[in-house]
Amino acid sequence: MAESANKDTGETKPRKVKYRKTKASWNPAMQAIPVSGIRRLVNMASTMKDVIHLSIGQPDLPTPKHIIDAYIDALNAGQTGYTMDAGLPELLVALRDYYGKRYNRKLTRDNILVTSGATEAMYLAISATSAPGRQFIVTDPSFLLYAPLIRMNGGEVKYVPTRAENNHQLDPDDVIRAMGPRTFALVLNNPNNPTGAVYPRTTVETILEECAYRGIQVYADEVYDHFIFDDDEFASVLSCSTDLDNIMCISSFSKTYSMAGLRVGWVIASQAAIKSLRRYHMFTTSVANTPSQFAGVAALTADQQCVRDMVGIYRERRDKVVDLIDQTPYLTGYKPGGAFFAFPDLPPHVDGSDLALRMLKETGVCVVPGDAFGESCTNALRFSFSTTCERMEEAFDRIIPWMAKQQF
Repeated sequence: MAESANKDTGETKPRKVKYRKTKASWNPAMQAIPVSGIRRLVNMASTMKDVIHLSIGQPDLPTPKHIIDAYIDALNAGQTGYTMDAGLPELLVALRDYYGKRYNRKLTRDNILVTSGATEAMYLAISATSAPGRQFIVTDPSFLLYAPLIRMNGGEVKYVPTRAENNHQLDPDDVIRAMGPRTFALVLNNPNNPTGAVYPRTTVETILEECAYRGIQVYADEVYDHFIFDDDEFASVLSCSTDLDNIMCISSFSKTYSMAGLRVGWVIASQAAIKSLRRYHMFTTSVANTPSQFAGVAALTADQQCVRDMVGIYRERRDKVVDLIDQTPYLTGYKPGGAFFAFPDLPPHVDGSDLALRMLKETGVCVVPGDAFGESCTNALRFSFSTTCERMEEAFDRIIPWMAKQQF
């Protein structure tokens, strides 16, 4: 407490000072980040008993043993320091060779940046380029990461809706009509989360050709690129584009090899783009997890039968959830071609968020409402089939009779 002197006596006495309470001065851009619709339901479910989750987009299958062994070997060998900022040299070579062979495209190590998961890769790409006056085209629905990142950096989001009655396929003519003089970039998530839609080569090539002609950047999120259930060939932007001048292809080990918690992803782009992103990367996470990068080398260079086995399991689950949704009153389903999600519609006037909340409270089944993924899909629900067929049957044994009692 401060002291003050009496003018007449010269004596000092305590002086009361009233201090103002201060609040954290958040960047106003934080207002662009919504409360996650996924976390809202999952957090509530964590306080309940006997909940069946059809909510989280995380592989439930075990990480292949040879990948775990490589991680442990790296730890035992003392590989716990920093790697080069671009990534572990052995991993850069493995990625170069793997993608070069898979898509018959000549790449160099300088075309690749290793990141802390695909999330950091997308964060770098969008936040380094989004700015006031720049418009980004995004599908609606889309993964909930893209739009907030664009908006918090001053950019504008322009949605192109997809519909369950069209299997949530992206119409390239709709995308082209959405392009305008302020269109700076397109975010292309293929296979799509939350719909599981897989876009065919004709769609991808048409969009890429128009973007190249107009000088529009393409940020391709391809983390589910191996989870293709009905077509032999995946139409990656790496195989559909003539060059990498306006392309950033983003992926990770998280889904393909069930390595979500090991946090290793990457960006493949032009050497100039990678050079710029490396500078930014140094001031975000610096480097990706070192032992995880050694595990990634093992994942890419070993026999890929483990991936084929996983895809076979997810295909069986896809067929099961499609059948169960078709049996459920008021749900309009379709057949997703990839990833591990189905995104059926409710009747047009039904609030999916309210329904998901009541479903959780009254049946103990947790799903994600459509409004977590866009503006035109508030009457939808996302079902993750990253769980066993038996568990899904148990969940729908609760859902089907409960839905039959609803009065919409």
